[in-house]
Order: sequence, then C-alpha cells, then structure tokens
Amino acid sequence: MKTRYRFGAALIFAMVTSLCSSIGMAQEAELDRTELPIKGPTYPPITTLDARDAKAPPVFEVKPPKGAPNVVIILLDDLGFGGASTFGGVIETPNIDELASHGLMYNQFHTTALCSPTRQALKTGRNHHSANQAKITEVATSFPGATGMLPNDVAGIGEILRLNGYSTGAFGKWHETAVWEISPSGPVARWPNYQGFDEFYGFMGGETNQWSPSVFQTRTRSKSRMTPTITS
Repeated sequence: MKTRYRFGAALIFAMVTSLCSSIGMAQEAELDRTELPIKGPTYPPITTLDARDAKAPPVFEVKPPKGAPNVVIILLDDLGFGGASTFGGVIETPNIDELASHGLMYNQFHTTALCSPTRQALKTGRNHHSANQAKITEVATSFPGATGMLPNDVAGIGEILRLNGYSTGAFGKWHETAVWEISPSGPVARWPNYQGFDEFYGFMGGETNQWSPSVFQTRTRSKSRMTPTITS
C-alpha cells in the first residue's frame, strides 16, 4: 500500500474507531483499496451550456466496506503475557477478556522492551528502526533509524483506517514524536491529528504530572486540571 503518515499509543492508550455506514454496492465495487488515498471517479466534462440544466455528479465519499468492524487497540506499558488473564495471566481482567472473546487474539507481537519503539512497531507494522524509532523519543539522535521522526513513506494504522473512511481517535499517552517536535508552536506533522486521528486527547511525551497533567485536546492545551482533594 502506498500511503503517508503515522500513529500513537497510551498509558492506557486506546485508539478507538467508530464504524461508518457502508456505501452502495455499485460504488464499493469500483473502489480500489490497494493504494491509498483511494482515487475518486473521473467524470466526463459537462457540456451543458445552461447551468440550470446541468446535473451535478454524486458526491464521492470513502466509507468502510460493508461489514467492516469497529477497531479498538489498547496498549499498556510494562504488561506481558504473565499479566492479564486474557492470555492466562494472574491478574483478572474480565472486561478485556470479554473484548477478546469477540475479536482476534495474536500471540507473536514484536516488542522491543521499550515504550516508543514498541508503540511505533505496533502502529506501523514495521521494524522500529524502519520507522526511525530505535529508542525512546527523549534520547533520539540524528543517527539513521533513531531520529524519532517517522518517515513520510511509513503509514500507521490510524492513517490507513482514516483513508478507508473510518472516524478515528487516539487517547492517552503519545510517545512517538521527537521531543523537539512536541511544542505547541510546531512542527506538528507528527502529532496525532496529522497521523490519521480525527480526535486526540492526551499528553505528548513519556510522562506528565499526575496532579496537573499537560493535556492536549487535538492541538489545543486543555485548561482542565486534576487537583488533589485533601481531607483531614
């Protein structure tokens, strides 16, 4: 697939996509989803001289194919097979177990034992070096494969779903943008909203203050703050 851009994850990080309604069978049959963005139809020139008699072509919209599922990805830091009961772990996770029972379960995911590289590998389906994420973003360098700057020719799941007509969102921790690119002044090309996510609510970087978190909604710094309640 030819695509651009990329995606992110969370502390609980969840990427939630809501399923759009399916398009007509005739239009769906014409869509070529092997190359993204999906190309729109080519209409013949309008030769009608009187605009009042001209007929407008139908609006071209890309929507998920009929029967396409909703997609929910939850990524937890520092959790392996020995954790959640979903895969036989010791911690009871009934809600995750329920989700898994209605979905697909994979047991050969590539993990790097580090946050940013693992998230980037999950998001792109690539080796983390191919996505320039050899290490966590706070210690990124200019060495090839370790810049923390996702190449323009590497697309993530958020962008792939968006270009297939899904509504997309990322919530929680976003730890895949180099530290010199997380300022609100930009550049913002590798922020969630430019990597395929219509909505983002979370924090940039590896951590934030638990009592007064630096939270963004899309690219806007949220004014809401968690304040501790002190009782005697």
